[in-house]
Amino acid sequence: MVRVMVTYEREPDAERYARHVADFASKVPRATFRHGKVFGNPFAEPSFAYYAEFEFEDMDAFKEGTRAPEFNASGEDAHAMGIPFQVHFAEVDG
Repeated sequence: MVRVMVTYEREPDAERYARHVADFASKVPRATFRHGKVFGNPFAEPSFAYYAEFEFEDMDAFKEGTRAPEFNASGEDAHAMGIPFQVHFAEVDG
């Protein structure tokens, strides 16, 4: 399994983010998309306020999904929201 993890410095406006999901993130091929508010950290204040992820069944699905125009459009729209964010790729075992 491969995950693309997106961490936002601030929580996005709920209505604006719903449009982002419907118009872009949910259309990335071969991906399951999830997102939600970060509400805590066991040791300190959370480093980010909102989290999103694309989950792909394997590396081939990841490559197909991240090469698709829908993935690029999702990133462009995320930038347009004006909230600083980071993106991480992880291969998940188990």
